[in-house]
Amino acid sequence: MDKFVIEGGKPLKGEIPVSGSKNSALPALAAALLTEEPVILGRVPRVRDLQTMERLLVNIGATLAVDEERVTVHANKIVSPEAPYELVKTMRASSLVLGPLVARCGVARVSLPGGCAIGARPIDMHLAGLQHLGAEISQEHGYIQASAPGGLKGGRIVFDRITVTGTEDILMAAVLAEGETLIENAAREPEVVDTADLLKLMGAQIEGAGTSVIRVNGVKKLHGATHEIIPDRIEAGTFMIAAAITGGDCVVTHCRPDHLHALIAKMQEAGITVESCGDTAVRVRGNGGIKPVDVTTEEYPGFPTDLQAQYMALMTQADGISIITETIFENRFMHALELMRMGANIRLDGRQAIVAGRGNLTGAGVIASDLRASASLVLAALAARGETVIDRVYHIDRGYEKIESKLSAVGANISRVD
Repeated sequence: MDKFVIEGGKPLKGEIPVSGSKNSALPALAAALLTEEPVILGRVPRVRDLQTMERLLVNIGATLAVDEERVTVHANKIVSPEAPYELVKTMRASSLVLGPLVARCGVARVSLPGGCAIGARPIDMHLAGLQHLGAEISQEHGYIQASAPGGLKGGRIVFDRITVTGTEDILMAAVLAEGETLIENAAREPEVVDTADLLKLMGAQIEGAGTSVIRVNGVKKLHGATHEIIPDRIEAGTFMIAAAITGGDCVVTHCRPDHLHALIAKMQEAGITVESCGDTAVRVRGNGGIKPVDVTTEEYPGFPTDLQAQYMALMTQADGISIITETIFENRFMHALELMRMGANIRLDGRQAIVAGRGNLTGAGVIASDLRASASLVLAALAARGETVIDRVYHIDRGYEKIESKLSAVGANISRVD
């Protein structure tokens, strides 16, 4: 099992490129199941979750061609409209194939999702949405069975709470449903917009993506398309915090600053210099003093839950006390205990973490509990005095492409050991 060994205390300087978005590439790969023609996706990062999704598509019957620049998916024939547990037990996003399969084949059998232990991510809203489109749903032996032998029909879907994967799943199902579908209280994340952009290139009729109400007019058939995945805003945010926490000076390139407004605002409020460099880069300079700034996670365009752990690491270096409130996932403070092993002064109170900054972090042996917790421990180790060994870094491989190489290129002393 791989580990990271990090010697902290070195300011990061230089340019760090951002890969394509994992959370956008996952629904894009699933969307390729909606057509018999090839779908060509550029900027698909080579991370574990996407490799799992690619294996799932092959198991379903698609052929894949993968090179450094793009992934071509050709689902000419669906052999098995099923997502077996053995393939998807490590990945939360397996439910994304549910909508496309039932829309195209009239039937789907999908294992309940696995992934990180950060809290419940029930797919009840996916299932209720499909039922509103005319699908019959049953559950047994850990699998969801959905069937619509007469095809899906358009309908009105109102989500009880905002769900990104639920919005994407229903959106993909609705594009082949007969008639009009209205999705209300829809997620507004850039990844939802990117999914809609791909579907429109494939011939779907969609209005309102990026707002809370999405309108879809179903079509009988979709065709192939070529599409480039948007930059990964969470990876970009992680690298921005890496520059700040080490007192460095980095330009994060190949990103979308307009997707990072919430983080940029909080970092600037904390006294960190953050400047957009055109439409595709942002420069971050650590000024030596970080002010404590409270944050509450929210759905987009609010502060992302996927950057909460990394922000907590940053606040351990602030001059004072900050309060971090997690509203999305109930178990997303597991990284706090590992940060405490490194000397952080953190008190947990339900969904709040009270962080007393300016603790002198020291290297220690720590264990990653999930994808974003892994990133927070890497950031803390970069700022700590001495050597940190991070175990179970397979979690970080699920969502970050060559993170140790990218950080090493800007001066980090980080290595992967077996």
